[in-house]
Amino acid sequence: MARKNEVRAQVALRSSAGTGTVYRTTKNRRNTPDRLVLRKYDPKVRAVVEFKESR
Repeated sequence: MARKNEVRAQVALRSSAGTGTVYRTTKNRRNTPDRLVLRKYDPKVRAVVEFKESR
């Protein structure tokens, strides 16, 4: 089995609404060295809010 590519990092996206909801995804560190900010659905708030990458 091939070794995982170390360029792609696994990151956690935390809700900016403060509910503790987390999405897990991967990102390419070479293409996006800055922290990710995505608008996704938060089921606790029942709305689309910003999710920011946490380390």
